[in-house]
This record gives sequence, structure tokens and C-alpha cells, in this order.
Amino acid sequence: MNILNLEYEKYKLNNGLEVILHRNNYHPLVSVNVWYKAGSANERKGKTGIAHLFEHMMFQGSKNVPKEMHFRYIQEAGGSLNGSTSFDRTNYYEKVPANFLELILWLESDRMCMLLPSLTQEKLNNQIDVVRNERLERYDNQPYGLAWETILNNIYPAGHPYSWPTIGYIDDMNSYTLEDVIDFFNNYYSPSNACLTIAGNFDWDNAKTLVDKYFSDIETKNKPDNLSFPPVKLKKEKVITKKENVQLERLYLAWPTEKAFDPYDSSLDILGDILSGTKNARLYKSLVYDREIAQDVTAYQYSGKYAGHFLIIATAKPSVSLLLLKDEILKEIDNISSNGVTQRELFRSKNGIKSSFIYSMQHIDSLADQLNYYNFYLGEPNSFNYDLSRYEDTTEANIIECVNKYFKSSHIELHIAPINGEAENQ
Repeated sequence: MNILNLEYEKYKLNNGLEVILHRNNYHPLVSVNVWYKAGSANERKGKTGIAHLFEHMMFQGSKNVPKEMHFRYIQEAGGSLNGSTSFDRTNYYEKVPANFLELILWLESDRMCMLLPSLTQEKLNNQIDVVRNERLERYDNQPYGLAWETILNNIYPAGHPYSWPTIGYIDDMNSYTLEDVIDFFNNYYSPSNACLTIAGNFDWDNAKTLVDKYFSDIETKNKPDNLSFPPVKLKKEKVITKKENVQLERLYLAWPTEKAFDPYDSSLDILGDILSGTKNARLYKSLVYDREIAQDVTAYQYSGKYAGHFLIIATAKPSVSLLLLKDEILKEIDNISSNGVTQRELFRSKNGIKSSFIYSMQHIDSLADQLNYYNFYLGEPNSFNYDLSRYEDTTEANIIECVNKYFKSSHIELHIAPINGEAENQ
């Protein structure tokens, strides 16, 4: 199997459901991966988090599958399953021994078309409690847990769908009604707004027969309109200081950048790796090892369908000023702008990205998800070679260009300080 050039078939049912098939005889397994083209970006103000709530609701049983039985059926077959929600999409995935393919397709089809008949206020209340507790545990009561939310609130303008966290707000969770959930399902959980990918050891004709059997009669709904937003640009720098129940101060620097697969998207990924991807990366070596003024440092590019941003996070050692960390970070950014990066750094980063990517593709469930990922963003499931070539073709000049384009503009600066500590004067 050539990981960079996969054989596959992509077709569409009459109800609009996209289907991607990739046969892989190297595994005795099969993975089914369903992407619904709806995430938190499709929510509205006052009802944030409902896309993530739906990820939970889809495991609460459908007309022919009692509550908790979706998990039980898969686990008793020796398989695994889960789901996830992002700004842009919600996905559901199972991996089982190959002879259980029909079981998965039946389960996914039943909740695609028969979720609402089994929906009750009791189930909704139960999952609101689950999601609310998840928010409290992972965000509100987690050290530095609200930093991501604060960055989003400030880097994206009000009304932009990336300006709120995927998990949503507590007040919005408390306002969900059955009508809200039904409306969201009817708007977005339709064959015409989904893509079903099957990867693994299956018979081609049998798989197509099963897909037709379980999905072709599902009624489609109107396909939602595509969203569109102008590029994000900050009018001025914002400095925010928050006191939280933490022991060490932490600095966040964030710049608006660009969307997934835009021209400098790969250059920004490589820049993040050069800055903090290994122990020998520039910021990590300088701040953590050589000068010992930071506990840790991370730099990365986030790229979504509608926008993107670059984030640098550094936790200060005790008694070290965040202003010192900021100065050192910005000096390194300026250094790259003026002097570029070395060929050795580029070579190491490209090889690291490529090897990590190819290693992850050895897992059939990751492979199925990647096919859906490329189909969603590029319309071409077999974009492995194109994707990796973006990194391979990145030059030192590209890195300098992206730094000059994005890092000379205004940014967000967030300081998280201990509650009992002295806040820095701004």
C-alpha cells in the first residue's frame, strides 16, 4: 500500500450522502467514519455548545437501538468507538473486526434517521448535566482552563463562530430545549450534509450493497448554506490580565493568521515546530534549557475552515516576569524575520512532520478519518501526497514571508497570574 496514493471510490447516493470506500487488506479490521458538516461554527449566539451536546445525544439511543446499546454492541464485537466535535464538523467513528461491518452501518443509519423518535426530555436533561460537568471539570475548574476561551473571545470579532469555545457556555447549556435539539438535528443531521467513509478489509460489492440497504432510503433535508467570513484582523493590540487559582504565571500570545490549506498554512506549522517542536527547538532550548526562565513553551498554528490563528504559550519559572518571556519570544520572531531559519532546521522539521503523519496512518481508523478530513476541506479524499508536498516545498523564504505577513500585525497578549500574586502593571 502506498500511503501517498490510495485507491478509493467516492460516490453519492440519491439522497445526497457522500460515500468513500478504501479497501485495505493489511488489517483484519474495518473502520466506519461519519462526518457531519456541522460544528460549533453552525451555532447561534445564545445556543453555543449545542453541536457538542449533539455528539453526546447521538449515543443516547435511537428508535431501534436502546440507550447505551450502541456502545455495548460495538464493545461486545471487540471494537472501539467515539465521536468528536470541532468548530467545523462533528464526527463519529467505529473500528471492529471486519465481519461486523453490517452492524456498524445499521447503527449509524438508525441514528441518522431515527434519533428523534427516541428523544426525550429526560435524556436531554441527563446529557445537559453531563456536558455542564465536563465544562466545569475541563475548563472552569482546570488551571488555565479558561485561557483558550479568552483568546477566542478577543482574537475573533463578536459574532464570528470561532469567538466561542466548542463546549459552549453554561448559561447557554441551561437554556437548551427539546425544540432547540430537534431544530439542530433537522438542519444539519441529513444525508446531504454528511460523508460516510469505510476503510479496511471488506468486500467492495458487499460494502456498497450494505450502504445502499441502510442509507439510501433515509430522507434528505435541505443542505445548509455555506458560511463565509472576511479575514480576521485586529485593529490594535490587546493586553489582558487574569488572576486564577494557579501556581505559576503563564503568557499567551496569539496572532490572526489564515485558514486550513491557505498558502502559508504549512509554513506556519513548520514555524511552530521550529520554535517549540523538540527540545532543541529555538524557544524551547533558549527559554527552558539554556536560560531556565520558562517551565515550558509551546507554539502552533490552528487552521480551521473559516479562519486561523497562531498561538505561543509559555509558563514562567517562579519569580520570572512574563514581560521578560514576551520580550525573548518576540526577539526570536524578529530574528527569524531578519535572518531566516537554517536548512538543518527545515530538514528536521519536515522529516518530523512527515514521519509522524505516516506513522499515524498505520491505524485504519486514523486513515478513515483523514480521508474524510481531506474530502471536507479539499473535496478530494486522496490528498495525502498533496498535503505532504506542501511541507516538503516550504522554503526558508516562505517562513520569512509568513512571519512578516502575520507577526508584524497586532496580537492578543494574555497574562494568567496566581490569585495571591502581584499583577504586572500594563
